[in-house]
Amino acid sequence: MTDTTQLAEHDQSAVARRDTEQATRRITLTPAVDIYEDSQGATLWADLPGVTKDKLDVKVHDSSLSIEAEAVVPTPANLRLQHAEVREPHFARTFTLSPDFDTSKIEASLQDGVLKLTIPRRDEARPRRIEIKTN
Repeated sequence: MTDTTQLAEHDQSAVARRDTEQATRRITLTPAVDIYEDSQGATLWADLPGVTKDKLDVKVHDSSLSIEAEAVVPTPANLRLQHAEVREPHFARTFTLSPDFDTSKIEASLQDGVLKLTIPRRDEARPRRIEIKTN
């Protein structure tokens, strides 16, 4: 194949320089997010492939919810990297929350590279049925 031949004939010093330049640059990606909302609150799913719990930071301050994470993409020791567009991506995304949400009760879980945040509504912001009295 032509592509394999081209890869084998690359100037190795150019590859090393490019790898060094990429290591010093930080690429920030915006994670894909799905948000579902109902009368009880909102549920947010964020795709964070390659992210582990220790490399994930979820913060809430006032009405701002921020997600930051670093992915670790291991390269097997017996293989030499020929091409990498994103080595260790940094994910970042910020949301503004309505005052209807109770930020003190946010729950978070991470499974298989998917972050799930459950953000409940404040009790007083939830719809409630009003009883009608008759005389």
